[in-house]
Amino acid sequence: MEPETSARCWQCRGEIDLTVKVGRYDNCPSCDADLRCCRNCRFWDRTYHNECRENVSTFIRDREKANFCGSFEIKRTTDEERSEADDARARLEALFRKRS
Repeated sequence: MEPETSARCWQCRGEIDLTVKVGRYDNCPSCDADLRCCRNCRFWDRTYHNECRENVSTFIRDREKANFCGSFEIKRTTDEERSEADDARARLEALFRKRS
């Protein structure tokens, strides 16, 4: 099984190319949001203590800004997420097509 080479931005849901490693100062090409932040991490979970499924010793105040967390792993796009997004996009396009 080939690893996924794309992810989605936490803010705009724009596609992120993962053929190169996401660095500390990288931003989303669509909305300019920080990519190496908690909200884009596969361990981010609002329901957990510190909003993280990893046992992180340092508190990160702003989950939407770039940080130096050693546990960061970009949340990759799954086939299911991709198909849900495609379905939603198709429904929106159909809705606006009817109005024209």
